[in-house]
Amino acid sequence: MTRTLIVMVKEPRPGRVKTRLGRDLGLVNAAWWFRHQSAALLRRIEDPRWQVVLAVAPDREGMSSRVWPAHLPRWPQGRGDLGDRMARMMRLAPPGPVCVIGADIPGINRDRVWRAFQALGQADAVFGPAMDGGYWLVGMRNSQHIPQNLFANVRWSSEQTLADTMANLAGRQVALVDQLRDVDTVEDLALV
Repeated sequence: MTRTLIVMVKEPRPGRVKTRLGRDLGLVNAAWWFRHQSAALLRRIEDPRWQVVLAVAPDREGMSSRVWPAHLPRWPQGRGDLGDRMARMMRLAPPGPVCVIGADIPGINRDRVWRAFQALGQADAVFGPAMDGGYWLVGMRNSQHIPQNLFANVRWSSEQTLADTMANLAGRQVALVDQLRDVDTVEDLALV
């Protein structure tokens, strides 16, 4: 069984990434921050205990981008809301534990990812809660058994995101790992 860590990334183009951060810093500066944050993240999380896969958007540009390391496999995210895209990526993973993370969380490192995979030894699902009510990581014990409704009726980018997703896992064993801060605004950036 292969452990798979999927990193959701977007081409770091001004106006396409970190638009809320861009309102305060400017769109070019926000895209620059995201590009360098994601590159640093990818260096921090590569590990022989799991396979790192990039889930890229937009599909065509992301597959041919020179921004991301060429040695990492890439899968196009495809259409739909965030939940549709994350579920699709999780189901594409080979049999075994699968976790999905975003690229805008400076606190992610190998130890935190490993704790999430270890939690899946006992739990059906794992979340890394974010300070804002969302999550920086979601994982399932087996990529071949992703619930159809895992991300149904989730209020994305809200204080209820984690609670909504966990409600879809009623009756399953769920573990929580480290709480981290994602960067959406200049206030978030000042706190990391």
